[in-house]
Amino acid sequence: MDTGSDRPGESAVATDLTGAGTGGADEPQKLGSRAPEFVKARRALHLSWQVGVFLIGLAVVVAGIIMLPLPGPGWLVIFAGMAIWATEFVWAQLALRWTKRKVTEAAQKALDPRVRRRNITLTAIGCVIAGALIAVYVWKFGLEMPWNITDQ
Repeated sequence: MDTGSDRPGESAVATDLTGAGTGGADEPQKLGSRAPEFVKARRALHLSWQVGVFLIGLAVVVAGIIMLPLPGPGWLVIFAGMAIWATEFVWAQLALRWTKRKVTEAAQKALDPRVRRRNITLTAIGCVIAGALIAVYVWKFGLEMPWNITDQ
């Protein structure tokens, strides 16, 4: 990563407002490569390290995308691939930080009593409607599967 300095291993610093660091919100979180120092000291080795991390992260993200329509934890695997990229690339660190912040905000919003009451009410209404539709079906056709019904 180019930080404007000739010294190897120097990385940019940004403040993490979520307080996810070990020292709380006052501790700055380093952005940039987390490669070992001996790797960062050699340009060719560091570049090959970055290519390797990118390819491994890409394989994990692609596997997660494939799992979205198929059985499997698609989003979890995609975020794992982003975490792999975040060990080396600032853009992935910032994207992961933004995602964590949005998930935290959504979780806080979901815990709001008014939102919970609304969700419970909507779920109850949906269950009543589904139950009524099932009752009408059973009343009209009995316990016969839809593909076995011949006359209506």
